[in-house]
Amino acid sequence: MYTEDQLLPISALQHWLFCPRQCGLIHLEQVWEENRLTAEGRQMHDKVHEADTENRPSIRIVRGLRIHTYRLGLIGQADVVEFHKSETGISLPEADGLWRSFPVEYKRGSPKIDACDEVQLCAQTICLEEMLKTSIPQGAFFYGKPRRRKEVDISDNLRQQTEEAAQQLHTLLDSGITPTATYEKKCEACSLYNRCLPKTTGQKKKIGHYLEKAFEFPADEINP
Repeated sequence: MYTEDQLLPISALQHWLFCPRQCGLIHLEQVWEENRLTAEGRQMHDKVHEADTENRPSIRIVRGLRIHTYRLGLIGQADVVEFHKSETGISLPEADGLWRSFPVEYKRGSPKIDACDEVQLCAQTICLEEMLKTSIPQGAFFYGKPRRRKEVDISDNLRQQTEEAAQQLHTLLDSGITPTATYEKKCEACSLYNRCLPKTTGQKKKIGHYLEKAFEFPADEINP
């Protein structure tokens, strides 16, 4: 169980899973630059959070809800939490009956091939379960490019993956050490590419060979 001072942003989970070095640059070194992709994503989240709360007979929609889990040591903000009237669930203030919680995360692009998005949604679900003392079996994404929902089962495997990612995130940030760069194709889309320079900083070349080229004397005469 973590304390309030130890809570880390849920968004850092996605940074960690996308690239440990990106996570270290952002959350340890406070390095951030925006590109078109991050700007479009930020604008979408801002628009969702600023929309009014909706109350209908069978559904209530809360936007920009602050959430946390002390068990995993995470804190963040849910884009949308829908409460559907149901035979089982929780009670809501000034509302009759029981309500089932259903988190919805908004993304600017299309579904990813990895589990970055799913882990973020699962972390939000765990936060809501802890805060509301309820069980939430499903959530959903709304992707901006196909402009449709994708429902996600919050399975045991996804929960385990999320818990492991949270532990790894805490370990990284507690260490205070930013991982070294490893260039991959996905680096080209990263807003921190010019600050990270993965093709340069990720190369593992012996200093002797660099000095041999620079000063034109044999590498075996240079102490390692």
